[in-house]
Amino acid sequence: MNQWKEYKLGEIVKFGNGKERPKSGGSIPIFGGNGILGYSDRSNYDGEVIVIGRVGAYCGSVYYENRPVWVSDNALVAKPKNEFNTKFLYYFLKNLKLNEYAEGSSHPLVTQSLLGSIEVCITDNEPEQRAIASILSSLDDKIDLLHRQNATLEALAETLFRQWFVEEAEESWEKGRLGDFVELNPKRTLKGGSVAPYLEMSNVSNQVYHPDNWYDREFSSGTKFINGDTLLARITPCLENGKSAYVDFLENEQVGWGSTEYIVMRPKPFLHTFFSYVLTRNEDFRSYAIASMVGSSGRQRVDINSLADYEISLPTHETIEKFNSFCEDSLQKMKHNHIEIRTLTQLRDTLLPKLMSGEVRVGESSN
Repeated sequence: MNQWKEYKLGEIVKFGNGKERPKSGGSIPIFGGNGILGYSDRSNYDGEVIVIGRVGAYCGSVYYENRPVWVSDNALVAKPKNEFNTKFLYYFLKNLKLNEYAEGSSHPLVTQSLLGSIEVCITDNEPEQRAIASILSSLDDKIDLLHRQNATLEALAETLFRQWFVEEAEESWEKGRLGDFVELNPKRTLKGGSVAPYLEMSNVSNQVYHPDNWYDREFSSGTKFINGDTLLARITPCLENGKSAYVDFLENEQVGWGSTEYIVMRPKPFLHTFFSYVLTRNEDFRSYAIASMVGSSGRQRVDINSLADYEISLPTHETIEKFNSFCEDSLQKMKHNHIEIRTLTQLRDTLLPKLMSGEVRVGESSN
């Protein structure tokens, strides 16, 4: 077997600083410490590149791109020296947890010199590096594909809602208020001190229905929910940022809980439960909810009585049934995908440290 060798990171990786973010406009990704910030019409790095968050909350975060990018000044760039494989180094740097090497507590920072001084043990056998990168990449590619499938299904549901419930509205349609068709903060029961799934606001997405994570926690005081409920963030800036979630991760008859800053929404039985979630993604509804916020600056919340007065028009029974059917089919596919995503993510996260330490060895690949 090949022996892994000790290096200082600066001996195998060349680091560079990003530059001030250019004006937006174009198709080239602008990378900062927390990922893609926007798009530009020019790049400062071409080809394969590793981007590392330099400062603040995303200090030490690691991203990989194999196309031209612009790297902003709150990030660093890393490229391999000699014959090291770029994708392998990307996974190696992710496994190092670079944020743990950051200087400063209130405003953490990593620098080129700090990163370059980190001592590591790594294989310099390029075929072995390719084999390791291939295994991890195949898992990430599958995870990404499943995420994109779900994003497409969710976007289709939002498009159908906008078309069937808004754009094709007719005078003859049944009209009412949100409170007539959707129950707000329905009663849910959870005994104090019992352990139940807890969903933090930070784990609620502003783009997709499924939360990032949840965990068991002893219930004290908070908003309670069951499968089929929609959670709408009611406080600034979470509402403006688009945070909402559809609950489908609980066991049958299980009650979960979370922040008191959620509004729980549950449609009447003739509407599919996903209706409420899709409504929260509608631009007109979100604008109305934001305009309904009250309270002091920085701590404003949606007034639930005002939210209940939001005007809704319902299409024909046949159209509602078509929408319900689409939602049911799509949710089954999306839930299956999410289960597979979690399984593949756990497998990748288990393999990553074992492969990067040499505990698990793989055959050399010529691909």
